[in-house]
Amino acid sequence: MPLSGPLSPSAHQDTFTRDHLPPAGLWPTIEFTTPALHYPDRLNAATELIDRPVAEHGPDLPALRTPDGETWSYGLLRLRANQVAQVLTEDLGLVPGGRVLLRSPNNPWAVAAWLGVLKAGGVAVTTMAALRARELAPIVDRTRPTVALVDHRYTEEVEQLHSASLTTASLTIVTHGTPGPDDLVARAAAKSGEFTDVPTAADDVALLGPTSGSTGVPKITMHFHRDVLSIDHTFGRPLLGLGPGDTVACSAPLAFTFGLGMLVVFPLRAGACALLTESATPLQLAELVERQGVTVLATAPTAYKAILREGQEHRLAGLRAAVSAGEHLPQTTWEQLRDRLGLRVIDGIGATELLHIFISAAGDDIRPGATGRPLPGYRATILDLDGHELGPGEPGRLAVIGPVGCRYLDDPRQDEYVVDGWNVTGDLFYRDADGYYFYQARSDAMIVSSGYNIGGPEVEAAIDTHPDVVESGVVAKPDPERGSVVCAFVVLRDGVPDGEAAAAKAKEIQDHVKQVLAPYKYPRDVRFCDALPRNTSGKLQRFVLRRIVADGERTGDQAPA
Repeated sequence: MPLSGPLSPSAHQDTFTRDHLPPAGLWPTIEFTTPALHYPDRLNAATELIDRPVAEHGPDLPALRTPDGETWSYGLLRLRANQVAQVLTEDLGLVPGGRVLLRSPNNPWAVAAWLGVLKAGGVAVTTMAALRARELAPIVDRTRPTVALVDHRYTEEVEQLHSASLTTASLTIVTHGTPGPDDLVARAAAKSGEFTDVPTAADDVALLGPTSGSTGVPKITMHFHRDVLSIDHTFGRPLLGLGPGDTVACSAPLAFTFGLGMLVVFPLRAGACALLTESATPLQLAELVERQGVTVLATAPTAYKAILREGQEHRLAGLRAAVSAGEHLPQTTWEQLRDRLGLRVIDGIGATELLHIFISAAGDDIRPGATGRPLPGYRATILDLDGHELGPGEPGRLAVIGPVGCRYLDDPRQDEYVVDGWNVTGDLFYRDADGYYFYQARSDAMIVSSGYNIGGPEVEAAIDTHPDVVESGVVAKPDPERGSVVCAFVVLRDGVPDGEAAAAKAKEIQDHVKQVLAPYKYPRDVRFCDALPRNTSGKLQRFVLRRIVADGERTGDQAPA
């Protein structure tokens, strides 16, 4: 059933998000082709995620656990979410439709805050705790939150914005995790925990998700309450089959919609438990899987490769399911896990624009080497550069239609992602005669490293703020462990250094980038040159830099050309 007719009457008193939806003519086609995707007009996703599971399974099942032994039951999580909603509405003046910035690593209070925002009819603006002030600023400027709920260890960057920008002058910052009376934990403890969820429209915006690695001004994706449930009906339930007794671990932060789905939406809908880890190396993650009795793991191929390389795959023996996303899963990695553990990893491709995974396969439906087939509720095709559909075996641009789709917050780039109703993801694929889709490459300048999307121009801008740098060019360098790493070609003011001077300057630039951007974005390979290759109009020729990297050439003290 395709989308037809106008949007439902909104419950939002603050109409900012509905006012800034893209024009209807620029939306992708939205389809509800399975009965599970037909939702009532009034729908609050938080009600479905926590109140309904409590009613169905009782309040005592474990909902959230941490490695240090903290456990929140479903009843406690509902209580805390209700208390957060009370704090937001009674103390902080949030009205339905108001935006709330969330900034925290993965912990129980982060989940309670997210649910509380939705219960109050607010719109959650999820951000990674690792982002610096420079990266937060455009997100805050574009989404205009009135409240920020921030883990007490990550307030500095938000406070910097608050003191430096007129657009954040009305932003109220509330921490969680400090002993003071104004802390969210203390405020919540003073509330009754009785709250009637706002009866939002199914198509009221619930979530504003910045795309990771956006170049320049970030793109802000807009997701409805019904979208949050749709990803469970298309991926969570049919492929994972979670239930009480399952424990799910995921390395992705809640600010990534992949992490939000795996750690909040899918487990809560099924009465399962999420193991929340604030940070963990791949080997630490494997140890936690073994020690904590994890039954379902979701992480990037990089982690699976590292676990295999160190011979620690036996720690994953208790898993009944494993999910890989964020970057392409090499067939050799998949086969090693199958052969050594009997574990058939569920690969998948998703996008922030579509909230979660839309092509995947599980169990006997997996075809090694293929990402999978469109999930129930989705259809896909391959387009050439002119927008024409291609046949089996012909590589081109992946295009998808389903129950969710790209809606950017007031952004002219909407019509770049949506082509004749299709969501065009920027990935190159081909499909076989049986409808399986095979990944080829990214079609844009995005660098995918260890599952993180990193915009090359964004890194260039950070490098160029170093006082000794004239200009820089950034491209992806293939890496067997991370998929790709950031490789930077840098022109210095004083010429090309060599020997120890080059190594010292490279590290200095790397450390500088880590202070400006989230640390995972820093260039792991820094190469100095006299000049960057440009065409006659002065445009940087990144293809030349990619060719140098691919050929393994050394720039030395010569301009790349």
